[in-house]
Amino acid sequence: MSEKSFLGKPREHCGVIGVYSPDKSIQVSRYAFDGLIALQHRGQESAGIYVQNGKGITGHKDMGLASTVFTKKILSTLYGNKAIAHVRYSTTSDSNIENAQPKKFVSTLGSYAIAFNGTITNFLRLRSILEEKGHVFHTDSDTETIAHVLASNLLETDDYSQALVKSMNKLKGSYSMVLMNEAGNLYAIRDPLGFKPLCIGKINDIYMIASETAVIESLNGKILEYVEPGQITRITDDGPVKETIVKANRHARCMFEFIYFSRTDSNFDGISIFKVRERLGKILAQTHPVDADIVVPVPDSGRTAASGLAAESGIPLGEGLIKNRYVWRTFIMPVQAEREDQVKLKLNPVRELISGKDVLLVDDSIVRATTMKRIVCLIRNAGARKVHVRVSCPPIVAPCYMGIDFPTSRELIAANQTVEQIEKFIGADSLGYMTIDGLMQGIGLPEDELCLACLNKKYPIESIDSDFLESYLGGIRKSEN
Repeated sequence: MSEKSFLGKPREHCGVIGVYSPDKSIQVSRYAFDGLIALQHRGQESAGIYVQNGKGITGHKDMGLASTVFTKKILSTLYGNKAIAHVRYSTTSDSNIENAQPKKFVSTLGSYAIAFNGTITNFLRLRSILEEKGHVFHTDSDTETIAHVLASNLLETDDYSQALVKSMNKLKGSYSMVLMNEAGNLYAIRDPLGFKPLCIGKINDIYMIASETAVIESLNGKILEYVEPGQITRITDDGPVKETIVKANRHARCMFEFIYFSRTDSNFDGISIFKVRERLGKILAQTHPVDADIVVPVPDSGRTAASGLAAESGIPLGEGLIKNRYVWRTFIMPVQAEREDQVKLKLNPVRELISGKDVLLVDDSIVRATTMKRIVCLIRNAGARKVHVRVSCPPIVAPCYMGIDFPTSRELIAANQTVEQIEKFIGADSLGYMTIDGLMQGIGLPEDELCLACLNKKYPIESIDSDFLESYLGGIRKSEN
């Protein structure tokens, strides 16, 4: 779960890491830990690292941030030259240690551990089938379902690549994952539609798999390749070996990775996140021009788009909202009203910069709009004459079943109100959203390379039991609150 979620944002998926050292004397847990720190923005509920040391798979995980879950003492006990790691925000199961990752499983063919980012849309149906065959489940997570599907396929073939291909043909949904088995093999796997990013790099002589390129580069590493949609890659002493690719008739990269989820210094399949967000800001300036005295970004997610908008429009950019970085995990407030009150603690307007001015406020997205209403109010109370709002994401009108935390239409203001009504609700003098065409232009990919389902209701996955999933996921959300 993200500390940004209390600002009314969709909460991140998860982040995965895989580390492989050809030198068996090197302890890679420290690399895994540093990778988790770089991925902390993708999940803050729990963190875990599992290692393989030639004698089996062992590890540690707990609830909380990576920096609190792992002490130097704990890291020193995680001996092994191969590791997988995970930071989590839950989208399909309760927030507790039983559902934290990585998850280790033991089968008749040996043990293996999985770290997974995404959501399996047919996991409940698969789980029911497996339970009828005698499989016993201990959690309500889709990760455990993946492991059982793999175990059933390993009974037919002891070749992990073949078993993974069989599993991928059964699993529907979004997933980028790393798998480490008892034999010491480390795999990177990405779903055929390619929803989530996954890349492989090298840090000195150590190979790393990561959800984002910024992780590897922040550790002074070099990106070797992007795991392609449907690709299964095994890491060896000589580097990554592409074992197979499961083909699909299209791709569906999550557009929210470009707008919000990924770090600004990352890139997704070779596309710069910074450049995309900057272009979106310029397109916003062209699509919704307005006279204003200052462009103010909502930190931190609106900053790059605001920079592009300011450059294109010629309106000065100013840090009119200051973020208190020491207010942490306010999303755990049990009541929505209490979470909204935390905006006052998290963001503070610079009165001297915005008083008496027409302010152009820029953010990446509006989901429920209650927090944007609070921010507009903050700006007005600081003396702004007018407040115009521009959003680099088009209106979100449909639930997501592929891993974003808005599984029900009733949570989405744009699904229930017009732009004019939303403008009135948030108290803005004007409101301008990005268009879907503008979004594709900014990203530089056509519709059949992106997942835009939350914007146009065109789901790239067939046979989604939307009514059941919406009810199930909504129940999880309710129990968490």
